[in-house]
Amino acid sequence: MNTSRGPVPLDSCRLVVMDVDSTLITGEVVEMLADHAGSRDLVAAVTERAMRGEIDFAQSLHERVATLAGLPVGVFQDVLTEIELTPGARSLVAELHRRGWPVGLVSGGFAEIVEPLAADLRINLVRANRLEVRDGRLTGRVDGPVVDRVAKASTLAEFARAAGIPTDRTIAIGDGANDIDMITTAGVGIAFNAKPALAAAADAVVSGRLDAVLELDAFRL
Repeated sequence: MNTSRGPVPLDSCRLVVMDVDSTLITGEVVEMLADHAGSRDLVAAVTERAMRGEIDFAQSLHERVATLAGLPVGVFQDVLTEIELTPGARSLVAELHRRGWPVGLVSGGFAEIVEPLAADLRINLVRANRLEVRDGRLTGRVDGPVVDRVAKASTLAEFARAAGIPTDRTIAIGDGANDIDMITTAGVGIAFNAKPALAAAADAVVSGRLDAVLELDAFRL
């Protein structure tokens, strides 16, 4: 594993953009929220079909979020305490920070969870869905456009422009069909513990610890 101790030259920097659910963290946040709503089995079945690419992600998200109607906003804090980072996630992000490589998170999950995670990891480039809340409770609707596979790809390009890094020096990491456009847009696309649809589209396939990606040529200095 590379253990560089400081920033690398600007012309060697890469932007690394990661999915969150089942990539940066071990679980699916919508399922964790559904646990509190009593709808986990239904939501998990829809999630699995969406990640395999069998149904449209936006449609699947609306179906799953609808089951969360009525949950109090305090559920976000409850779920944050339940989340586990994927083994190797913190060390990967720390290594990228040491190198001075910018890091982004783009998620089909929810900003209410992703933003605190990003803050803890000192990640400033963040994009995720936001859940509609009225009178302190979830309405069962998404607030604004859904972060689907097309949005993930455009967000990667947006993050690259913001970081001043050409798209061909970007690396994207994800696990499901919703990440296909993002990893094919990136200079290097990595499928991590991935569903077959994503693995087939990726430049590299990695399983186990997230920091194992550091052994790939794309990360070598």
